[in-house]
Amino acid sequence: MAYGRDSEATARRAAWYVNKILRGSTPSELPIEQPTQFELAINIRTVKKLGLTIPQSLLGRADRIIE
Repeated sequence: MAYGRDSEATARRAAWYVNKILRGSTPSELPIEQPTQFELAINIRTVKKLGLTIPQSLLGRADRIIE
């Protein structure tokens, strides 16, 4: 299981920064941001190999399930 920032959302924000800089903004004028979108990923294959049981309520909340 992993809970962390959403990579796609972070890449979109990075592209926004690059666009602003290429259009003439100086990096020091741009705000510093922290991730606002997070995702929960569960690797089912590893869960089975470890002999663990993940509750359905947690599986339902997962953003990504790796099989």
